[in-house]
Amino acid sequence: MLEGEVPPPFGVRRFLPLPTLSHDPGRLHIGVPRERDFGPHVDQTNYSVVVAEKVVVKWLTPPVPLPHPTPEILSHLVEAGFNDTAPPYAALTGPVDGRECLLALATGYLPEARDGWEWCVDEAESGGTAFAADLGRLAADLHLALSTLPLTAAAELPSPAAVRAAGALAEALELTGGEDGQWLAAHADRLRHELEPLDAPIASPLIRIHGDLHVGQILRWRDGYAVIDFDGNPTVTDADPCQPAARDVAQLTTSLEHVAQVAIKRRGTPPERAAAWAARARAGLLAAYRARLAARGRPDLLDEGLIRPFEIEQECRELIYAARHLPRWRYAPMGVLRTWYTEENPS
Repeated sequence: MLEGEVPPPFGVRRFLPLPTLSHDPGRLHIGVPRERDFGPHVDQTNYSVVVAEKVVVKWLTPPVPLPHPTPEILSHLVEAGFNDTAPPYAALTGPVDGRECLLALATGYLPEARDGWEWCVDEAESGGTAFAADLGRLAADLHLALSTLPLTAAAELPSPAAVRAAGALAEALELTGGEDGQWLAAHADRLRHELEPLDAPIASPLIRIHGDLHVGQILRWRDGYAVIDFDGNPTVTDADPCQPAARDVAQLTTSLEHVAQVAIKRRGTPPERAAAWAARARAGLLAAYRARLAARGRPDLLDEGLIRPFEIEQECRELIYAARHLPRWRYAPMGVLRTWYTEENPS
């Protein structure tokens, strides 16, 4: 996929050299297995195909107007030497209805890959938590790489975190009905109290974050783990791309809690055992994350006082997402909140 081989008005931004797709070096493009999709069992917002079991081409449906965060982030990760992602090869751009758009991304195919809504639920069911240290190091390495991406002048301005969080809680209260809504309303004051640290100016560095970092974005594949999908959170249209690292960390830790709820609902895991697993996994992830930042001389990247309020906001956003797009998902954030706020554990 070279620039000169793409007909105008399309363009290609290259990151890494594409692997050869030839069956034989002397017989170019002869015998290459045809492309295939991932099948109906894979839930994906866009449409991806696998070419020759080496390359994944993700077609954005619909195309997204530029500027788009992914090409810039992938280019920087390559420059920073961050390799724990699907190798980024190229981005295809072109005009759509008079606007330049990102049309497709080509990345490496990771053999035997499963996302966290599969492999991590298996871990919750079995009680295994050794993976958590790997996830903590992966998240820390990602943030260390992204922290060297220059910020724009606008990105250096403090974002109204408290206003956004309060708005998410208010919307969750409005959209969540029935018994769950009654429970949420009864605990609204405690939730607001948890958000109070966001009223103070945020002192931790603002960096370019992943923006949608949950276990579903972390593949376990034949050779380890890889974080994918740098498109940002599709359910939050006005999210600032530059935020404290704690925002990503909070979404990752809450996703472990969601995995526990999935294991309860779909695998029959006893609730007490699932909750204990989530607590151990969370502790292991955070310990490894802190240790990696400290080892690289950047413990300042994580303000732990922001994790809990960002977690509360994340659960509110999960409830908003459930109400608007996927009602059956409501059990997960509500299950997490009920685990956190019980008569036995009023804190």
